Amino acid sequence: MNDKKLIKAALEAKEMAHVPYSGFHVGAAVLMEDDKVYTGCNIEIASYSPTICAERTAIFKAVSEGKKKVKAIAIVGDSKHTYPCGVCRQVIREFGKDAKVIIANDEQDYLVYQLEELLPHSFGPEDLANSSREEEDV
Repeated sequence: MNDKKLIKAALEAKEMAHVPYSGFHVGAAVLMEDDKVYTGCNIEIASYSPTICAERTAIFKAVSEGKKKVKAIAIVGDSKHTYPCGVCRQVIREFGKDAKVIIANDEQDYLVYQLEELLPHSFGPEDLANSSREEEDV
């Protein structure tokens, strides 16, 4: 799937955002290892802490259907170049260490990064595995 199609899916998802408090719409479209696309939007809740970002909505939908590898994710929002928050960067990292991250305003105006550029020196599942092995070797 090309970047523009993924951005279009994110723009469509943005329209579904439930943002009665902030009014800030975000949409995301994630391309998984089988080339299936899952979309998500941000969903605000009155007590705020249960609120979820578009990126996590899309990824969790994919994971709940058995997909575990993010190839690419497109993110669009109401501000120019809406980047994923720290929590979303960590979730992307969990399922896509080498993921392409597309930050878009529309299908013609977008930036492309590798996750490592947005989350350098990240901590992931393999770090936990390495930690356990090191303790066993001691």
